[in-house]
Amino acid sequence: MSDTNETPQADSRQSLADLAKLQQAAQAEAAAVAATEANTATAARQLAEPVVLRAQVIDAFGRAYATGRRKNAIARVWIKPGSGKIIVNGRDQTVYFARPTLRLVINQPFDVSERREQYDVIATVVGGGLSGQAGAVKHGIAQALTRYEPALRTVVKQAGFLTRDSRVVERKKYGKAKARRSFQFSKR
Repeated sequence: MSDTNETPQADSRQSLADLAKLQQAAQAEAAAVAATEANTATAARQLAEPVVLRAQVIDAFGRAYATGRRKNAIARVWIKPGSGKIIVNGRDQTVYFARPTLRLVINQPFDVSERREQYDVIATVVGGGLSGQAGAVKHGIAQALTRYEPALRTVVKQAGFLTRDSRVVERKKYGKAKARRSFQFSKR
């Protein structure tokens, strides 16, 4: 009687080519392990000593200066450690920016970096309207904050406060009532 349930045996013999492939795989695995160990060693060094790529920029009075821009407004901003007082064009922020939304805008960099009421701000703003001026002060505060504390740069940059908002009013074109609006059409 013949056995019908017999399955063919797999050839377990290995050739020299198979041996070379196994050696290459072992070398690649060893290289990957070494690379992983090197990465963890550099990561541990980076955690041990904080790397600050930028230097602190402070004037003789202990202030950091920056210029902020938005629409047609330009703000010159100085910050220094203090009680959180914000002076804009010689007036308190609550007087100059009467709308609460504008005060909220200029405090955003401090809220994101968790430095609210830790810095005094002195700003002079020219040009544009109140909304543009608030945006310019915000941009200036964010820039000055990163100059005073370079470690905060990543947090402020991820929030998008270091980028100058380049949107401005589109110019009026000839033959149009405004930038794009046409004059009223009359059929008769």
